[in-house]
Amino acid sequence: MEADDEIYANGGDDTGRTRPIVSGEQLDIEAYAGLYSGRTKITRLIFIAVHCGNPSMEKEALRMAYDEIKKGENTQLFREVVQKIDDRLGPNYGMDNAWCETVDRRAEQRKEKLENELNAYRTNLIKESIRMGYNDFGDFYYAHGALGDAFKSYIRTRDYCTTSKHIIHMCMSAILVSIEMGQFSHVSSYVSKAEQTPEALDPTTIAKLKCASGLAHLDMTKYKLAARKFLEVGPELGNSYNEVIAPQDVATYGGLCALASFDRTELKSKVIDNLNFRNFLELVPEVRELINDFYSSRYASCLDYLTNLKTNLLLDVHLHDHVEKLYDQIRNKALIQYTHPFVSVDLNMMANAFKTTVAGLEKELATLITDNQIQIRGMPPSNEFFRLAVNSTGMLGQCS
Repeated sequence: MEADDEIYANGGDDTGRTRPIVSGEQLDIEAYAGLYSGRTKITRLIFIAVHCGNPSMEKEALRMAYDEIKKGENTQLFREVVQKIDDRLGPNYGMDNAWCETVDRRAEQRKEKLENELNAYRTNLIKESIRMGYNDFGDFYYAHGALGDAFKSYIRTRDYCTTSKHIIHMCMSAILVSIEMGQFSHVSSYVSKAEQTPEALDPTTIAKLKCASGLAHLDMTKYKLAARKFLEVGPELGNSYNEVIAPQDVATYGGLCALASFDRTELKSKVIDNLNFRNFLELVPEVRELINDFYSSRYASCLDYLTNLKTNLLLDVHLHDHVEKLYDQIRNKALIQYTHPFVSVDLNMMANAFKTTVAGLEKELATLITDNQIQIRGMPPSNEFFRLAVNSTGMLGQCS
């Protein structure tokens, strides 16, 4: 790598650019929660409360979760949130036994009515009515937080589906509950089943299935497959799937998974030049900018964006367990991209670009060379030979 290239890689020849740098400010919980609806809105708020480590943020998330739960019928989740609040939000956010009793009593009456109706449908062998009866049971159990029973009820409609649209409806219901339960093998299974009836799939449903499949691959740490699915999500998605995912999530999940798993050519063709995905990226400018910085070898700026995003990404219910691994893979790809191809690399300049010390950088590079991810011609992959390649001027040279 020539000197001019190194300056560019470090962002040193970039004084003319003006772009926003993420401030790293505390997550705006109200704005964030406003992106979602239904159960996922509540579970995301509870997740933030449990993981944020910030008392004021925790209480705000629990307050919003409390208010949202009381719009529905899930008394079990209500009791859990009240326990987490622990009398810290005043008398208006304490245990409401009267509300719980009213909701539970109404639920018992509703359940009895549904059972009587379903028994009558079975007796009369009315196939469509039986399907609707099981579906109503699924909706009932889902509303009350009995996710396992909801899943079973939705699946029982399968034997009574008489049209392709019925099958799609069953699959989408099963996918929704499976995502909430964290059963992503079921998600993949029912996405595949839905895709086997393409004649009944409209563009919005296709976009939802891409999102669900992306989440399943993400959960299984198949980041490249996850990226591909999120990148295929069409603009028809809009806010139509906010009971599961927001369009901002499509940009963030897809962008980070792509950075961690795509090569330079794929990043350009499938992300940067992808007009549909560009519209999603416009919703999250920080992710858009870090992708552009990565591709343009502006690593210092790219790492700034990643650092500033990290705290809030760790509060995302789907990304939380993957942030460290994704970040490690992105950093390693940046290190590899920086050193390939090169004649020599100034380790001091490179350390500055990657916000580390020369000693720390040497350890990272040694690991990548040992793993054969950075290849130096004529040099066996070992730490000893790596040390021999670093000459007295602090340059990593390519052996001839």
